[in-house]
Amino acid sequence: MKQEKTNAMRKLDQKKLPYNVHSYEGGALSGTEVARALGQDVNCVFKTLVTVGKSGAHYVFMVPVAQELELKKAAAAVGEKSLAMLPQKELLPLTGYVHGGCSPIGMKKQFPTVIDATAADCEAIFFSAGRIGLQIETSPQSLASVVPLRCCDITAEAF
Repeated sequence: MKQEKTNAMRKLDQKKLPYNVHSYEGGALSGTEVARALGQDVNCVFKTLVTVGKSGAHYVFMVPVAQELELKKAAAAVGEKSLAMLPQKELLPLTGYVHGGCSPIGMKKQFPTVIDATAADCEAIFFSAGRIGLQIETSPQSLASVVPLRCCDITAEAF
């Protein structure tokens, strides 16, 4: 069966970058459940989070699925006084993606994107392909070729 391409896949194809697509069953699972369904390390499977700064600007952050975004660190990384998570009802109109299927690639508009520094420890990273049930596997370098990406420590300290 031929895989229907998402915007994220088309963008990677346009740049002729290598990637693999993985599918999983179960709908909108938590990130750790997705990692488990794919048999992958939770430290290399990333969730895509969209925020709004005090200035009104939007930002995208990618953090490992078992971690939480530290809003103070994230704000400092993008030069904002403070950040808030984008309300779920605003996600689709702003990005073109639904909650649980938000990819950092192929949004309606490209926003400044920051990935957690731990991505450098992963040979390949996994993130939403732009549809619930699909994940893209590619190198952090390939992702950075499609999305202007900054790498910073943006997760909360583990206890």
